[in-house]
Amino acid sequence: MEFNKEKLPTHIAIIMDGNRRWAKEKGMPVALGHKEGAKTLEKIVRHANKIGLKYITVYAFSTENWKRAEDEVSALMLLLQNYIEDYSKRADSENIRVKFLGDTTAFNKKMQKGIADCIERTKNNTGVTFNIALNYGGRAEIIKAVKEIAEDVKNNIISIDNINEEIVSSKLYTKDEPDPDLLIRTSGEMRLSNFLPWQLVYSEFLFVKKYWPDFNEEDLDNAIIEYQKRTRKFGAN
Repeated sequence: MEFNKEKLPTHIAIIMDGNRRWAKEKGMPVALGHKEGAKTLEKIVRHANKIGLKYITVYAFSTENWKRAEDEVSALMLLLQNYIEDYSKRADSENIRVKFLGDTTAFNKKMQKGIADCIERTKNNTGVTFNIALNYGGRAEIIKAVKEIAEDVKNNIISIDNINEEIVSSKLYTKDEPDPDLLIRTSGEMRLSNFLPWQLVYSEFLFVKKYWPDFNEEDLDNAIIEYQKRTRKFGAN
């Protein structure tokens, strides 16, 4: 069964859960689970670009992930740094535009440069926009937006009475992008984990009982088929 190519979701968000459990169940180091997860991510983004998806946003590293074991965080940082530097070339060759959501100032200078170079290299590409949420927290994002709006009010750029959803959205990392139509979370867990709380208010949710390294192109197609079966009401009857 194939999905209707005329009714693709515009934006899919993914919580890539299960890398660590995948590795532990196979008796492998946790770092290898993250490495396999990175390979899966690249395949999924390539497929999303191939089928004509406009936006895909993934949860790569949250503000809470710093609390994990120091050796795991260090290994993950090294993996992310090397992945970003290497992937920017392939993304550019595949016409994929890469953006980052989150406070990237927390990373070392080399990673910050890799992020900036990746954004610059792919900024004019016209394929799928690939948003990587790094050091991202939904509540922190909303607090950032509130502070920016408060500053605008203080400077008489806007008035309190004019604050609306559009202004809040314009202060988020995802400004100028449509909210996700569909959220996919792998591993069977059923929670948002501080991921895009503002943007996901009317998204369809799909929880997949499969660890992220095992997620494949067919799974993405099936998720789209499931999405197309649903009726989105946006609060209406």
